[in-house]
Amino acid sequence: MTQPADTRPAETRSADVGSAAAGPAFDAAELRALLDGRWASVREKVRASLRENDLANADDLDTESHRARTLEQLRLLAKSGVPELGFPVAQGGGGDQGGSVVSLELLAGNLSLMVKSGVQWGLFGGAVVALGTERHHERYLRDIMSVELPGCFAMTETGHGSDVQRLRTTATYDETTQEFAVHTPHEAARKEYIGNAARDGRMAVVFAQLITGGNGNTGAKSHGVHALLVPIRDEAGNPCEGVRIEDCGRKAGLNGVDNGRLYFDRVRVPRENLLNRYGDVAEDGTYSSPIDSEGKRFFTMLGTLIRGRISVAGTAGSAAKLALEIALRYADARRQFDRPGGDEEVVVLDYLAHQRKLLPALAKSFALHFAQEELVQALDEVQRGGDERAQRELESRAAGLKAVTTWHATHTIQTCREACGGAGYLTENQLAGLKADTDVFTTFEGDNTVLLQLVAKGLLTNYKDQFDGIGTLGLAKFVADQFVGAVIERSAAHSIVQRIIDASNKDDILDRGWQLKAFQDREEHVLDGLGRRLRKANKDNAFDVFNNAQDHVLRAARVHIDRLVLDAFVAAVDRCRDPRNAELLDKLCDLYALSIVEEDKAWFLEHERISPRRAKAITQAINTLCGELRPHAVDLVEAFGMPRQWLTAPIATGAESARQGAQIAHDRANPLP
Repeated sequence: MTQPADTRPAETRSADVGSAAAGPAFDAAELRALLDGRWASVREKVRASLRENDLANADDLDTESHRARTLEQLRLLAKSGVPELGFPVAQGGGGDQGGSVVSLELLAGNLSLMVKSGVQWGLFGGAVVALGTERHHERYLRDIMSVELPGCFAMTETGHGSDVQRLRTTATYDETTQEFAVHTPHEAARKEYIGNAARDGRMAVVFAQLITGGNGNTGAKSHGVHALLVPIRDEAGNPCEGVRIEDCGRKAGLNGVDNGRLYFDRVRVPRENLLNRYGDVAEDGTYSSPIDSEGKRFFTMLGTLIRGRISVAGTAGSAAKLALEIALRYADARRQFDRPGGDEEVVVLDYLAHQRKLLPALAKSFALHFAQEELVQALDEVQRGGDERAQRELESRAAGLKAVTTWHATHTIQTCREACGGAGYLTENQLAGLKADTDVFTTFEGDNTVLLQLVAKGLLTNYKDQFDGIGTLGLAKFVADQFVGAVIERSAAHSIVQRIIDASNKDDILDRGWQLKAFQDREEHVLDGLGRRLRKANKDNAFDVFNNAQDHVLRAARVHIDRLVLDAFVAAVDRCRDPRNAELLDKLCDLYALSIVEEDKAWFLEHERISPRRAKAITQAINTLCGELRPHAVDLVEAFGMPRQWLTAPIATGAESARQGAQIAHDRANPLP
């Protein structure tokens, strides 16, 4: 192991969770307020609820017991009033979708409960709110909020996971009975991996191809994918007639969630069960919609369900914060190898290699936290009446942040596990469970690779009406016929960012204006290059051109999100009023920005944006920043305010400090001969 980067004596910390012998060198209350942001009261309400209710993770139970316990916890959470936040005021809700998303973020210590909550209130309940009308709201929402009606969100099929537009489940209207017949025509059309389906759900929002006219004969017409409410179990828990339910079985994680498969054999549901906000069927079978274009209608419907994707991003970020708190607390207590000239072993967090593992990840967690806060605010504004462009930008940003944040969580939790050595591999220290439970986050609520293509599509199409029917890979067809122009979406922080850039004329890697310009320049260059590649397409080679440029497409999306995240961090620092907090956040922001440049050093060097000498200076600056932030690392991660119920790892709650103390006392009393 190398010599420690910080040769100062290690700070003595209390073994008690959440306290330190020496107070932090910043205003902890102001930093917490800045991080809690607009929904500070919601966060405090959830923290209070978690103090009052036992919602601890139940991963030690067998599958059936774990599922039963998670349902019990879901009902406890329902009584707290927290889940009502996102539902309409008319039905007893709070009318606050942003608050609803934020509340789920704080359930990261019990991810089975978080996912089951997201299915019940975010996906199932959210679909009824967004796609239904007053008749559905009046009849179902109160029971959904109270969990009297446990439900499912049945979109994904075995044969079509990402390509929702081509689902094969059908809902054929029969005007003679005024019913829809919901049917699974073949094995690949079964609804797959549906949360709440295997054990608890009684009703499902089923996405199917809506067919009217001719009762399936030659006069039939498909109107694209729509959603219907379909009962799947009776009150006794037995499958309804025509419904077949299978258990997906035990998973790598999230075993408190009862994922199942659903098959429908011409299951009859009343005409009124169609969630008809964007498409309705009259008694005589006449179809009507306020949106003429089938493609535009489909994407409008999906766009209203964006809350689930935003919730996944926020919860993944919280899981990474919890992992970092465990790893940093352990690293601040664990000692290994003698310091030359001293009589104590070195605190592991004093080693530069260890700082390099954890502190850039901490800086990125801060950056993503502020970007997530901006995203939730954008959701709130759009839901309260944003225009179509704002909706499209929201969808694009949500897709990109979900991808980047879930990948960050996967990487960070693994890094934290390694940083804790064998102790991190023990179940009791939580990291193994966090790793297992979050692994699927990169592919559910949208596969990350597909989502980044959605981001790139948004950047290239300028959100015009004629592009509404374009699927992710349908961009290839578009570029065959149209001029592709790159449109760089401006974040909420744009005016602040531009002010900083305009005021800067320094060629200094620690100058914020230089960093912002570097990120902007990289994005503009990558987008321009992608546009030039795609313009080579014609009607005959469009798919091949797009497919061959797919790596470029994904890169364009990634650098765009990097820039938005930096913008959000810069704006947060600008809001900071305490100079001590501003100084620390400045260093964290520097560490985030320079770490991104270092990760992409090859591009910056190849395109002569930095010299080899500057590349070395960036590495040295990161090392210096890690050393400067090291004394505050535990206090900084604690500032996120993760509920204390979730921090149970012995290595992070005093056991390691006690062991080290006993070892030091023994060694001093009994020195080796």
